[in-house]
Amino acid sequence: MTITSQARSFDKAAASYAANRPSYPPALLSALEELANRPLDGARIADIGAGTGLATALLHAHGAHVIAVEPGAGMASQFRLRLPEVPLVLGDGNNLPLASESVDILTYAQAWHWTDQRKSVPEALRVLRPGGALALWWNDSDSTVAWIADQDARLRRLFDADDSEPDPMARFRGLPPELGFTTRQVPWARSVPLDTHLANLASYSDFLVLGEKATKTFLAAERDLLTGVFPNGTVEERYVVSLAVARC
Repeated sequence: MTITSQARSFDKAAASYAANRPSYPPALLSALEELANRPLDGARIADIGAGTGLATALLHAHGAHVIAVEPGAGMASQFRLRLPEVPLVLGDGNNLPLASESVDILTYAQAWHWTDQRKSVPEALRVLRPGGALALWWNDSDSTVAWIADQDARLRRLFDADDSEPDPMARFRGLPPELGFTTRQVPWARSVPLDTHLANLASYSDFLVLGEKATKTFLAAERDLLTGVFPNGTVEERYVVSLAVARC
């Protein structure tokens, strides 16, 4: 990962990240097996930017032999609490601490955008065995849902971001075309208490660098708005996972 203050901001919120971030649906792993053209069971996988182990845990549970790579000490500590049996090394995607031609699949779960592709692409190709697969994915809120679109608009205003509507295919732009990625989008949903939804928002890197006062002000207003949308206190979150796989 490109080591920036925003990327490293996750370390100070690692426990909240582990407790409140959404995982991934079973359909994602099925799509990964299909596009990689091999089962996860028995595969040698390196999960890069593993964070607190959300993706690693699923890969491990499917029988993969996983090694995790994570640059942040705080996130790595949470990972070890969650998955003490899975090997973990400190490192980043621009300089992988892995032997050449040592893994069948490289996964970057919401982590590829932190890398410098001038470095991470050659590193991925070095580490993958012949016929291996590079798999990248992102988990984004489904902005076709009205309340999520409204929240996205409020977030864009807060962070002075592009005011256009989110493009569901945007995650696939900028991927190295020479690798010939195949893409798939996987919709899914989860139901969580309002507190969990707000804590998940607060774990976003934009909020982690925004400052405590501004974050609390925004989340308090968001609580009031969402209480009107979900009076029973349970938020129906919907997501779309954007998956890109290149067989190398």
